[in-house]
Amino acid sequence: MTTLFDPITLGDIDCANRIFMAPLTRGRASAGHVPTELMVDYYRQRAGAGLIITEGTGVSRRGLGWPAAPGLWTEEQVEAWKPVTDAVHEAGGRIVAQLWHMGRLARPDVTGQTPLSSSATRAPYPKEPNPYAAAQAATLDDIAQAQDEYADSARNAIRAGFDGVQLHGANGYLIDQFLRDGTNARDDDYGGSPENRIRFMRESVARVVDAIGAGRTGIRLSPNGETQGADDSNPAAVFVPAAKALDALGIAFLELRELGPTGSFGTTDVPKLSPQIRAAFRGPLVLNQEYSLDQGKADIASGLADAIAWGRAFIANPDLPDRFRRGAAVAKDNFKTWYTPGPEGYTDYPALETAA
Repeated sequence: MTTLFDPITLGDIDCANRIFMAPLTRGRASAGHVPTELMVDYYRQRAGAGLIITEGTGVSRRGLGWPAAPGLWTEEQVEAWKPVTDAVHEAGGRIVAQLWHMGRLARPDVTGQTPLSSSATRAPYPKEPNPYAAAQAATLDDIAQAQDEYADSARNAIRAGFDGVQLHGANGYLIDQFLRDGTNARDDDYGGSPENRIRFMRESVARVVDAIGAGRTGIRLSPNGETQGADDSNPAAVFVPAAKALDALGIAFLELRELGPTGSFGTTDVPKLSPQIRAAFRGPLVLNQEYSLDQGKADIASGLADAIAWGRAFIANPDLPDRFRRGAAVAKDNFKTWYTPGPEGYTDYPALETAA
């Protein structure tokens, strides 16, 4: 019977276990979106994960509207990522860069530019003032440029020493804005039918595959429920065919962030699609969101998932796989320091052998 502690191969990437570190926006890069020395320590500490998926990493100035998040579109950024990937590899780990275009969620007070989306919409915000701006509907040239940015950033990731990349197609960001009919009101070949709405995702992934190979390419989707104002009236009609399209491209892995009816970071009553996607996508499937250790073990043993990605648990537990293996207690993270600058709540969580 397969367990969380068994190795797994994702395309060209050999992983020591199936306990993955999910992408986590942490805000410790420089104001110019350049990785810092502090990030070297952070990722090195967590190299025991079977695979580290980095925080969202911008593919362009226009697409990265989060303060102090890193990028992969300049030479300075590429060079600054190299000590991070070297540190993870020296510690025996594997790491892929999550490629992030925020679309209409790229704040103009950060980018200095009008955001881009599938359609001319404005993302909601729970209070005023709303920091988001009305997005510009992408022209065909804009679409081609965004796809160039995904491919160029993927090449940069490999030059920076990453083992591969994951396109961020979830959580209401640009790819998700094309996929869902609640944000995509286009009437051309990129809108309307599910087949058309899948097109931007499929072409973007294909460009990355052409750039670095299918064996080093993954993607993250969030198929059920509303996220950051992005929703769909019939998720199965678009996300199951999307999974089939990804299967045809032969990518290394697909990760799903699936909400449930209870949870501390988003909820929905929309049923999970992982069983249907499991049937449509034959490659390695990674599941994420509110997993307990027991549920993770069960979904691996049943074959529903090939690996499980934990996010917040890795914040306070840099040695999470070791804690799971030893049946040790899992420490609680501090929400107040998720995005604050400096080492507090970032690199100062102790590993098990040094914990008081």
